Amino acid sequence: MHGDTQTNDLHSYRNFLAGKSQIEGEHGFAVDDLPEWLFPFQRHLVQWALKKGRAAIFADCGLGKTPMQLVWADRIVRHMNGRVLILTPLAVGPQTVREAEKFGIEAVHCRDGKFGNAKIVVTNYERLHYFDPKDFIGCVCDESSILKNFEGTTKAAITEFMRKMMYRLLCTATAAPNDFMELGTSSEALGYLGYMDMLGQFFKNDQQSLHPMSSYGRNGHRWRFKAHAERDFWRWMCSWARAIRKPSDIGFDDDGFQLPPLTSETHTVNASRPLDGYLFKMPAVGLAEQRQERSHTVKERCEKVAALVPLDDYCVVWGQLNAETDLITKLIPNAVQVSGKDSDESKEEKFEAFQRGEIQTLVTKPIIGAFGLNWQHCNRMTFFPSHSFEQYYQAVRRFWRFGQTRPVHIDLVTTEGEWDVMKNLQRKADAADKMFQSIVDEMNNELSINRSQKFEKTFKEPQWT
Repeated sequence: MHGDTQTNDLHSYRNFLAGKSQIEGEHGFAVDDLPEWLFPFQRHLVQWALKKGRAAIFADCGLGKTPMQLVWADRIVRHMNGRVLILTPLAVGPQTVREAEKFGIEAVHCRDGKFGNAKIVVTNYERLHYFDPKDFIGCVCDESSILKNFEGTTKAAITEFMRKMMYRLLCTATAAPNDFMELGTSSEALGYLGYMDMLGQFFKNDQQSLHPMSSYGRNGHRWRFKAHAERDFWRWMCSWARAIRKPSDIGFDDDGFQLPPLTSETHTVNASRPLDGYLFKMPAVGLAEQRQERSHTVKERCEKVAALVPLDDYCVVWGQLNAETDLITKLIPNAVQVSGKDSDESKEEKFEAFQRGEIQTLVTKPIIGAFGLNWQHCNRMTFFPSHSFEQYYQAVRRFWRFGQTRPVHIDLVTTEGEWDVMKNLQRKADAADKMFQSIVDEMNNELSINRSQKFEKTFKEPQWT
């Protein structure tokens, strides 16, 4: 009896330690009958996501997030006899439905909440208020990183809508491009550790931290990993997310998934006169001066862009300010602008016309059109650099993605005073690469995949009496 008591106590103690590890469990079901047209790595990810029930797939552009989420939704519908809602960025909804038709999956695009008997319903984030969560058993957030671009009430409504779903899937290529702590938002939406719980578990508030993996939280405080917690953080994250930039990241063949060459050229425009209050042209220091310099050089930068845009090929011009996109549209013959003041229907019509090849030069902002659209027919873009690495990455990936057959060329147009912006953009790119590699490394470590495995570090078991 005494031995049995020791065994039970030891078992309880190990369960206690496993609970402390925060490795998340499974909430879904196993499926083997997936479509043969899925690539092997896609089948693996869909099977894993279905078994998890609430999961995130951080797959790079062109790796097939749309077919994966469609198959995930289809199997939820079949297994549970329920309905799944797929939320997409603007203009991506019709593209998703076309993909569904190509693969023989029934899905409808709905803007007003009237979807009849449809089982897989696709709409854009801005239309969510027309839908009732009680009508759905599952929800997919396509390009889920876009959530932080919405104002607070919209973001809260989307997160709350997802929290009521039994099955949830987040899909994006840029999980946390500017701040890896944004991963807490994804965890929160999936029903795992809340954002503040995540901070308390793995991070330390340290305003003086210069650690390369430290970052700012929602409250503006600077946070860094606790001394013992970095590895455990990635292990925890890999218990509910999978990250992949190429199939070999999860052990599959990269055949057919090689990207074409990518080149970029930086063009520095000189301001015609100093900033107001200065006798000489000086580098812009701080956000206020950078904004002033940007407004101060609109004419010069737009004229440079107009000179760079090819007149015999497709090109997308990305602007940051209304003054930029308005002027560029006037300077480039037959250019078509998609602006914030356009209706959702008008934006979708213009994006689809460009995708069909009916528009040669498209002018818009990253916040409007940089998420989710497939534009492999185009291989040229111009871009005014900003501090947002995600916007730049997503803009580039509209063209430089698996399926692109031509080399892609990017023209970056900036000013002498904005070199700090370029440096910050590069710093964020380096941090994003490091973060993604950390995810991949831990994801491929069996300790982060199989909950039944023990920790790498051994512990001394107590002598129970």
